[in-house]
Formats: sequence, C-alpha cells, structure tokens
Amino acid sequence: MNRRKTKSRKSDDSLIYESESRQRFEDSDDRTSHFSSLQTHVYDDGTNTYFWRAHSITVLCLMIISLVYVALVETDTGNDTSFHVKRGIVACVVIFCLWGMTQAKDGPFRRPHPAIWRLVLCLCVVYELLLVFILFQTIDDARKFVGYLDPELGKPLKEQTYAEDCRLYVPGHPDGPFANFWIKMDFFVFSHLFGWFVKMIIVRDFWICQLLSLGFELLEYSLEHQLANFAECWWDHWLMDFLICNSLGIIIGQMTLKYLNIKEYHWHGLWNIQSYRGKVMRVFQQFTPYSWTRFDWKPTKSLKRWLAVIGIMCMFEIAELNTFYLKFILWIPPPHFINWGRMLILGPAAVVAIRETYQYLEDPTCKKFGQQSWIISAMVVTEVLIVMKFDLPLILRPFPTHIALLWLIAFICLVVWTIFQFYIRPQFFTQVPSHYGSPSNYESSSKYESSSNNETLFNAKSEKYSHSISNGTHQPYSLRARRSINGK
Repeated sequence: MNRRKTKSRKSDDSLIYESESRQRFEDSDDRTSHFSSLQTHVYDDGTNTYFWRAHSITVLCLMIISLVYVALVETDTGNDTSFHVKRGIVACVVIFCLWGMTQAKDGPFRRPHPAIWRLVLCLCVVYELLLVFILFQTIDDARKFVGYLDPELGKPLKEQTYAEDCRLYVPGHPDGPFANFWIKMDFFVFSHLFGWFVKMIIVRDFWICQLLSLGFELLEYSLEHQLANFAECWWDHWLMDFLICNSLGIIIGQMTLKYLNIKEYHWHGLWNIQSYRGKVMRVFQQFTPYSWTRFDWKPTKSLKRWLAVIGIMCMFEIAELNTFYLKFILWIPPPHFINWGRMLILGPAAVVAIRETYQYLEDPTCKKFGQQSWIISAMVVTEVLIVMKFDLPLILRPFPTHIALLWLIAFICLVVWTIFQFYIRPQFFTQVPSHYGSPSNYESSSKYESSSNNETLFNAKSEKYSHSISNGTHQPYSLRARRSINGK
C-alpha cells in the first residue's frame, strides 16, 4: 500500500513538473514555436546504413594511397612545368574538399547526402580564395591567370548588344513578320525560366521574387551606358524576360512550393522496404528534400527584419550583376565553363545560405550567422571589389540625368517610408491605453500580466493538487485533469 502511494506521489510530482516545464515553454519567446510551426513533420524509422556513415578513415586511407602512388610509383610524367603546376593545384583542391566532406560541420540539409553539401561549402571556400588571389593582381596579370586556366581565354571580347532592330512586327521579312521575336527564342530562354524557378525555391516568397525580377530589368535599363550587353529591346525586357520567362519560372516554383509544404515526409530504410518497386522509388526519393521549412519573411515586422530583407534582395541583384561585369573585365565569354561553374557553385550555396539566414532571423535559439551565409557574402563582396579595382572608371561612368533622378526619387521614397513605418507610425498612429505610454510598453506590460496570471493560476492548481495528495483524496489523473492542470 505504501509502495502504491509512493508510486502515485511520484507520478503526480512528475505531472506537476511536466506542467511547469510546459508553462515555462509557453512563456518563452513565441518566435521559437513560430519557427517550429513552419517546419513540416517528418517520420523517420532511424535506419543508419553504411551509406550514412562518415567513412573518414576510409577516405584518409584512399588519399594516402593516391599520394604514395604519385610519390613512389609514378615516374614518367614529362617535363611540362605548366602541366605539373595545374595538376598540383587540382590535387590541393581535391584534398581540401576530401577533408571538408568528412570533417566539416553539417548544414541544414541532409539530402541526397550531407557530404554533398559539405562539398558545396568547400568549393565556395576555394572560389573565395581564388577571388582573393585575383584581387591582389593587376588587371593584366589577372587576365593572364585566367588565360593560364584556359589558353582560349585572355583575349578581348567583342561588345554585343541585343537592341539593333527592336521592331516586333516586320512585314516582308524573309523569315516571317515576327522573325525578330522568334530569333530571341534560344537556349537562354530556358535558362531564364529555370533560373527563376530555382530562385523561387531559394527565396520561397512570390512577391519578393517578382520584385527581384522587376528590379533586375530596371537595373539593365539603368546600366546600358556601362555595358552594351544590357541593351535590349523593350519587348525583350518586359514580354520575354519579365512576363514570360521570369514569371513562368516563378509560378512553377510557387506550385512546387505548395506541394512541398503539404507533403508528408515518411522515411524508411532501404532494407526495411519489401517490394522492389518500393526500393527503386526510395532510391529516387533520396534526391528529394528530407523535410521542408516554409518561409514567412514578414519584412514589415520590425526595422531589423525590413533591413535584412532589403539586404538579401540587394545581394541577389549584385550577384547577378557581377556575372556580367566579371566576364566583361576578365574577358570570359558567356558560354565558357568558368561562368557555368560559378553558377553551379552559387546555386546550391544560395539555397543553404538563405535557409541559414532565415533561421538566424526567425529562430531566437540561433545565435550564430551560418557558415554558408558567411562565405557566400564574402564571395559577392570580393567580386564587387575586383570589378571596382580593375575598372573603376566603368563603374563611375555618370548615369543619364533621367536615370539618376528616378533612382534618387526611389531612394528618398524608400527612406521616407521606412522612417514613417518604424518611427512615426508606432508613436502617433497606434492606439493604446494612455496609462501604458508607448506601444512597446503596452506589449511588454500585457505579456508580463499574462505570464503573471498564468503563474498565479498554476501555483493555485499545484497547491490544490499537492493538498489532495497529502490527504490521500487524490484520484488518478484523467485526460481532462491533465488538460486542467496545464491551464488549457
């Protein structure tokens, strides 16, 4: 009998402790629960197969065997100094990436494998080191270095404009009256569409992506005096790019996001699936997201959030512009593999960086800026510094008067709206009880009163249940009693 009472007392005490812990959680910053509510529920059976292990010792042994082969076995490698230097540089990059894939810290993504995302981080570090090296060179030496990577480079590029004949309808044209329109329908149309689909998956906000698309078209208009490559016909800007390619890519991305937001994520180990069809489907599902987090940017929530969203949008636009300025200054033609390699690195890196940045803004338990966000910010800034160092007169070329005036008006409007939204409106246009003073005092006082009431109610209920326990009149808790003691 005493043992039963002791057991009942322990269960009651644990229930009160559970209620107290839950109450403390409810009184904490609600941003934590909000960030958790944006994440989808995931069921995982916890299978840890050979595929998911670190393999750090295996990779180390293979790397040492390769170095032993180069040092002791390989003999006839020729006397080509350029070949040896290139091979040595490639070997350094490979060894650094192998170390990063096995030892670097994991990011927020797990599929298809965490090592893949560690590799993306390592490649970003290598690219940043390459940018810093180029920054310390002269313009001529930098072009020679790029030509050293590929002998076909290092030659001036012919400036190309896309605004020679801007007539949309040309009667009597041998290829048809809409020949000027159809001649623009090339591979870059698909690249535009796919690029904005990826940006929508990265940003996960329809209107921010639309503003980015609109902003880049306006930047192309504004910078035609610096790079002839920005000159396009009006229908190329607004019909083909903004309305067709960009908007269609954004809409497809929005549809994909809706599917990912409502999808149920159930994961089973490959060997726990009985059918062969299920095993094949599981292999393909390895290349799909493990879970999903919805983004609710709320740019007007606070001044910090507003400035952060503006900064993210500016980084996107600057990274896009860097593509054109770098290839113009370093003489790299658009279809070259260096340009494609840069985009292949920036794409996956941006996915991780925006995810880390959003968690840094939304999750109060995240106190450190993400590693991928850090390195990609450094990459974009270093690219800007290279452009400014090698061709500052190009950047300082004066804007046309009407362009400069329009951007000045837009900047003034942005500053005025920011001051009104975050300083004037809370002080003069928000109705709060007079005895609280400012809206911030009203919110903090309300939160304090609510927490005090909850604490008083909880203490009263705890005393009541403790008294019933001591008198031996307490009955086992039902679900209704469990909800009652938690104040729900």
